[in-house]
Amino acid sequence: MIVAARAVLPVIPLNAAAFAPFGDVIEITGRESRWINEGSCRRFNDLAGIDVSEAGGRPLLSIFEASPQSLPLPILNVERHPLSSQAFFPLGGVPFLVVVAERGPNDTVGTLHAFQSSGRQGVNYRRNTWHHSLIAIRELSYFLVVDRGGPGANCEERALEVAVQVTDLACSRARPASLGE
Repeated sequence: MIVAARAVLPVIPLNAAAFAPFGDVIEITGRESRWINEGSCRRFNDLAGIDVSEAGGRPLLSIFEASPQSLPLPILNVERHPLSSQAFFPLGGVPFLVVVAERGPNDTVGTLHAFQSSGRQGVNYRRNTWHHSLIAIRELSYFLVVDRGGPGANCEERALEVAVQVTDLACSRARPASLGE
């Protein structure tokens, strides 16, 4: 059961260290590369751990078109994928919002965290990572998505016991919102 929003979820800039418990930040800044195609192209390899082969899965490469969401934005539910990772990379250089949750006791949804991508960063959620669905924030946005196709149920959704709101994208340094507050 959802109750009225009681907690405000602070948003911080997306960075690899803070996001590490949930998956990979897909970006080229600070990553090794090599020149290919007679020196006309730089290749940045292995930017995320794609995990889609469980239970006979295969990789899907898709493009998602996401409508921008308005603030304040209530976070009412999360989802996870028990059979695979799921990667999102913005195609237009437009920032987007990433909301993830720690795994709580007895496999419940724990403390939520919110990150704002620079628009030159994507994310790859690890298998079984609780996260909110894709959130465009400024304009209609397109994303390259790598996830799993194949047999088996690969999306579990859960309503939050306490609704949480994102009220401001000005990246604050406040602490994450706990569902128990």
